[in-house]
Amino acid sequence: MKYKEYGSKDKPLILLLHGGGLSWWNYKEVAEFLKNDYHIILPILDGHAGSDYPFTTIENNAMEILSFLDGINKEVLLIGGLSLGGQIVVEMLSKRKDICKYALIESASVLPSPLINACISLAINSTYGLIQNRYFSKLQFHSLHIKKEFFEDYYRDTCLIQKEDMIAFLKGNTIFKLKNSFKESLAKICIYVGEKEIGKIKQSAEIMHRMHPSSQLNYLPNLKHGEFSINYPEQYADAIYRITRGE
Repeated sequence: MKYKEYGSKDKPLILLLHGGGLSWWNYKEVAEFLKNDYHIILPILDGHAGSDYPFTTIENNAMEILSFLDGINKEVLLIGGLSLGGQIVVEMLSKRKDICKYALIESASVLPSPLINACISLAINSTYGLIQNRYFSKLQFHSLHIKKEFFEDYYRDTCLIQKEDMIAFLKGNTIFKLKNSFKESLAKICIYVGEKEIGKIKQSAEIMHRMHPSSQLNYLPNLKHGEFSINYPEQYADAIYRITRGE
């Protein structure tokens, strides 16, 4: 796994894990707002553009990042993640209860979808050849509700994702299930979900909140999936400041 870094290494450490099909640029504007006060590490998840290893499972990605953190031997202030990245954060919290002081989980599903999972290979095999078509890519990009400034990043990196990796991380995303050990996490957990997200994501947020009652559940008015960290980086950075200051 490869990593992008912002800020000074003598500052408190924050990790932010991007969404599926995106890359580290998911958080580059957030990192710019935070870099004077924090050391920010942005992992490039396996199987994504710029990564050095194929995607296997969410659990394996979580273990890779935990091993990386063990190697740098530095206390982790906060770990955040969007969607697939959020699922990896959930898995890390479940595997190691004291991995970080704070966690920010955005739009992460913990409800498996067996039917969708079964259709993924066919769907990707049928459409993968269209990915390098800019018109098709713009349609896909528009459906993600990402601000237009990121289209070139999205198009470039989507074209670099191997079909097998795309199938693998989409399958991983749709079969991920919350582990009981999540409730043992010692982190102060903040869960964010857009009010305009699909029911499965809202239900997942409620399930995590019930399993970890001391967590904070925040509904984001008028926002769709992933819009918070990507489209509103200043507000997202402000949320991190408030969380880490105990506000």
